[in-house]
Amino acid sequence: MRTRLALAASAAFTLLLSLLLVVQPASADTGFQIENGRLVDANGNDFVMRGVNHPHSWYPGETESFAEISSLGANAVRVVLSNGVQYERNSADDVANVISECKENRLICVLEVHDTTGYGEESAASSLAEAVDYWIDIQSALEGEEAYTILNIGNEPYGNEGYESWAADTSDAVDRLRDAGYEHTIMVDAPNWGQDWTNTMRDNAAQVFESDPDRNLLFDIHMYGVYEEASTIRDYLGHFVDNGLPIAVGEFGHDHSDGNPDEDAILAAAEEYGLGYMGWSYSGNSGGVEYLDLTNDFDPNSLTSWGERLFNGENGIVATAETASVYDGSGEPSPEPTPTDEPTPEPGEGCTADYTVQNEWANGFVAEVSVTAEEDIEGWEVSWTYDDGQSVTNAWNAEVSSNGSQVTASDVSHNGGLAAGQSTAFGFQGTHSGSNSVPDLTCSAR
Repeated sequence: MRTRLALAASAAFTLLLSLLLVVQPASADTGFQIENGRLVDANGNDFVMRGVNHPHSWYPGETESFAEISSLGANAVRVVLSNGVQYERNSADDVANVISECKENRLICVLEVHDTTGYGEESAASSLAEAVDYWIDIQSALEGEEAYTILNIGNEPYGNEGYESWAADTSDAVDRLRDAGYEHTIMVDAPNWGQDWTNTMRDNAAQVFESDPDRNLLFDIHMYGVYEEASTIRDYLGHFVDNGLPIAVGEFGHDHSDGNPDEDAILAAAEEYGLGYMGWSYSGNSGGVEYLDLTNDFDPNSLTSWGERLFNGENGIVATAETASVYDGSGEPSPEPTPTDEPTPEPGEGCTADYTVQNEWANGFVAEVSVTAEEDIEGWEVSWTYDDGQSVTNAWNAEVSSNGSQVTASDVSHNGGLAAGQSTAFGFQGTHSGSNSVPDLTCSAR
């Protein structure tokens, strides 16, 4: 987004199983790839980004936002970073910590340099070449993280002047990153403040994609006032889909100073075409575009109307997000659990749990389970049996495993320890075949 207006704009892996079949993130030898115009993860499975932008560079203390974004249902987060040209530079250690936060919360990290916004028209902006210098300088932070990160070279790298050099400059930037040893999927933003109203990216995308020796580029369009009409949205995205070129909507909003984007049409088209999207932005906007905040003051329990629409509305994050299979081992057989002599905790000891269906549609639903400690506990496990054929498809804020109709959920690192009377919650998306009764829960402390 135009920042002068605001802060807006291999399958080889290791599975670690506990007694409860808690699956840890995979360690893949390869990362994301583009196959037949689709983004696939290190296990060769389709991955469709459903997430938000987070202004980390401007709010470096808000690292708890990663867990919050995950708890709200997102499977990815696009992270604002700075190379030091316009904003305070993010160090390699800081970027490594961001990646760690993403992995801990089962998010795919899309890392972008924001200083390039509006280059050519914005006098203070960084060039793409300077952004590449930064990526090479902090390369140690991204090494070995190809399965969990996507490198977005620079945000909206041209304004409405000088954009004619977008194709050549983008290809040069990709070449330099490949020469430096980067094997990541690289995401490249459109010019014209990201909105490509001149169709510069659209018309040169095939050429730029072929210029990458790895053929591993993902194109990024930002949809604000230029995309007021559903037909414009479908025509632009459909061009890429029809030509087998990968694209995602890396930023969009429900309103903007340059027009009123049709967010419903953006979400519907992304879902129809199976394309990723990232809403702008989690919180912290200013300069007259505070309406683009998804939460009030970084509070996940206080969604704005835009946040409610993006997270909980039709074709929104909760209804469509699926966790990347590098975090749950999807597509690979799981080994048998190792026998143990540890006693199984008595059911109902130390905690209680309450199940609430938050949203439901024809064959799917979203539910939340709250866990309350009856005494000081170090961890918890909730189990239940579905009576009507329901199944869990993806979850957040808990490790969830299923064996037929039986489901077990256990705490993750940040929400296991609870004092007496303290509560936490986890959520999940599921499917049903017409009936969706609320099951009886058993909660056990450990």
